[in-house]
Amino acid sequence: MLVDTFERPLRDLRISVTDRCSFRCVYCMPRDEYDDHTYLDRSEILTYDEIARVAEIAAGLGVRKIRLTGGEPLLRRDLPVLVEMLAGIDGIDDLAMTTNGQLLAAQAERLAAAGLDRVTVSLDAIDDAAMRRIIDTDVSVDVVLDAMDAAEAAGLGPVKVNAVIRRGWNEDQVLPLVERFRGTGRTVRFIEFMDVGTKNSWDVTEVVPSAELVEMIGDRWPMTRIGRSHRGEVAEAYRFDDGEGSVGFISSVSQPFCADCTRLRLSAEGSVYTCLFASDGTDLKGPLRSPSTDEEIADTITQVWRRREDRYSEVRGGVPLPMPRVEMSYIGG
Repeated sequence: MLVDTFERPLRDLRISVTDRCSFRCVYCMPRDEYDDHTYLDRSEILTYDEIARVAEIAAGLGVRKIRLTGGEPLLRRDLPVLVEMLAGIDGIDDLAMTTNGQLLAAQAERLAAAGLDRVTVSLDAIDDAAMRRIIDTDVSVDVVLDAMDAAEAAGLGPVKVNAVIRRGWNEDQVLPLVERFRGTGRTVRFIEFMDVGTKNSWDVTEVVPSAELVEMIGDRWPMTRIGRSHRGEVAEAYRFDDGEGSVGFISSVSQPFCADCTRLRLSAEGSVYTCLFASDGTDLKGPLRSPSTDEEIADTITQVWRRREDRYSEVRGGVPLPMPRVEMSYIGG
């Protein structure tokens, strides 16, 4: 088993297939920072063959779960082609995708047929005006809800719903989100506003700690803590006492889970990162496009993981560490 300096095994690979997104969420790609942003040229982005090659090598090193991310992954043309390639890799037990949902309804059936197991859909508010304020894009809540329906109809369920909560922006949407999805089989996971990258104007006073949300939701619908289902799971789950489902909390700021992180990240242009808050990564595109063998690339990944000592969230406290950090749209959430 390949482990890092803190004995954390390599089990998950998150693959960013594009640095582009159709939303301008205030916590990730704020419009004033990204309207004039220069995106990666197509020639700079890994091909599907190159991505699949890295995934197969990673599977040989212990990776069992793959998640496709972006940017918005469905902006990448013919994504089901990549899904089919990844679904055929021996050792991969779970192939998932995180999406903003805007393009999901039209592609859900093809994705499922290609071998995608499930999807997580981002939805930070159930009220149209609140949602539009957060994503800074003219897309309605109904578009995302219809996408969830289409995904489940295609066999990509149960759908998980991710909601980033930022104080002063959408904490009033927490109870309405829970109420909308209770009893539907869809689990809402509330994510603390994080200092990923350097462009989202992060301020610790805008973080709504998960403990506050647990109390708020529990006062309305009594629930019991379940905890995390396995090592590497980032969400702590609570089950509603009336049997109407569960809710999750991803508490990177207030309750860091670095000690159980099993994730390696592959960026769209072919670098691997060992932390969401990393400053830089290790280039694999060069070796992939040179005569390097699979064994040589595997050795590079092995050495990167064995040297890994990341625990940014544990040492941050309430102040971002004085270091450059790669943007979330570039490395995947």
